[in-house]
Amino acid sequence: MIKEFFTLFNKKGSNKLKKEGQGVNAYVLIFALIIISTILTYIVPAGHFDKTTVDGRDVLVADSFKFVDNTPVGFLDIFSYIHTGMVNGAGTIFFVLIIGGVFGIINATGALDTFVVTFARKMKNKDGLIIPALMLFFGICGGTMGMSDEVAVYVALLVPLTIALGFDAVTGFAIVVVGASMGFTAGFLNPFSTGVAQQIAQLKTFSGIGYRLIIFVVFYGAAVLYVYRHAMKVKRNPELGIYGKFDRFSATTKEDQDVKMTTRHKLVLLAFMLNFVFLIIGVMRYDWYITEIAGLFLMFGIIMGIIGKLSANNIADSFVKGAGELIGGALIIGMAQTVLVVFNEGGLMDTILHYASILLNDIPGTFTAVGMMILQMGINFLVPSQSGQAALTMPIMAPLADLVGITRQTAVLAFQLGDGIAASLFPTNGALIAALAVAGIPWNKWVRWYLPFFFLLFGLSIVFLVIAQLMKYGPF
Repeated sequence: MIKEFFTLFNKKGSNKLKKEGQGVNAYVLIFALIIISTILTYIVPAGHFDKTTVDGRDVLVADSFKFVDNTPVGFLDIFSYIHTGMVNGAGTIFFVLIIGGVFGIINATGALDTFVVTFARKMKNKDGLIIPALMLFFGICGGTMGMSDEVAVYVALLVPLTIALGFDAVTGFAIVVVGASMGFTAGFLNPFSTGVAQQIAQLKTFSGIGYRLIIFVVFYGAAVLYVYRHAMKVKRNPELGIYGKFDRFSATTKEDQDVKMTTRHKLVLLAFMLNFVFLIIGVMRYDWYITEIAGLFLMFGIIMGIIGKLSANNIADSFVKGAGELIGGALIIGMAQTVLVVFNEGGLMDTILHYASILLNDIPGTFTAVGMMILQMGINFLVPSQSGQAALTMPIMAPLADLVGITRQTAVLAFQLGDGIAASLFPTNGALIAALAVAGIPWNKWVRWYLPFFFLLFGLSIVFLVIAQLMKYGPF
């Protein structure tokens, strides 16, 4: 898929994409947080909560906080704690790498790319259906396989198509990016955000899926209406469109090429869907956790590779390539764990939880989860990696939820919503900037178009969080 993507652009164009898509280096930001955390161990008084075990999970005793002697972290300890953080996050790191490797195998079969092109060709004369149909496809991809970094490839496919249909570049861009984002934000079966966050919060993997599916349906419907309204406005008056680097009078589309959906491709996609059927059965009936889920993905990845007529070497190479594309995000999990190691070794974790609970208790009880969501949105600007942000914040947010009287499931939902709706807005998101470069849409023009929808999502998120808090969204 990546090779195919780069063949669409000349050397000059791809260099421009690389330059524009760099953004802020997340490792530098995390390392700065490690340094700041180390300095704070010399300044902030250490504290301690008593802990107890409830239904197999560690819970802080609310009124037991007390200050204790400081145990500042030495400068040389910083570097050894990075290794400790990697070891502590190993389970999650390897889970992400295995899932990424499996998606590398799927991409190597060409089934997803071929499906998009073939479907777009069949829908070419059905303008009114192509937007909701394709946004549903990308929404499901976002909600199940965590489609995020791959969006630039599909933007390259869809933008010329939508321009050829009489729409503009923003329409094609939004079909992919906003569509995938709605699924990613709801995260009904997203292993990279929901799965990681729930694991850290000691929740059953993918528990609470019913409410997240409702959120997805509402977000998807709102997104379709917003994009469709813009597309029809451009259709009536092309001068209102944003065409990026494309010429609206001579756009050519990849769907005009000789691409055929074979029986083999259909069988690969069937196996892909069966994987999630077995996953749902496993987590709901047999209490599967990330070890079993990773094993299931790996087994089906090999099956899909065989169906896709990949050789054993191609399956292995595709797995390594897919895992390699996620190595950056996976290692951020370990770096984020280092911050937590410093907090714990320096006695800061419980002090932070104590003062954060006081701050959130000053917010009206019904809106405590909303405060968590806003905090997660701010952190997303610094740490755009979803799994990395989960690893950084959920060890704090989960026990904090216990202290302020909301469920851990609600805290995970606040993380998902805060992270998800901000990801398509902030320029620190490298995947977003790369996709904008592919379409030739300036970031400021995208923000101007997206901002009204962002505020709509923000309002809907507040409603969903308030409802979650009132109904004690669980299991706990």
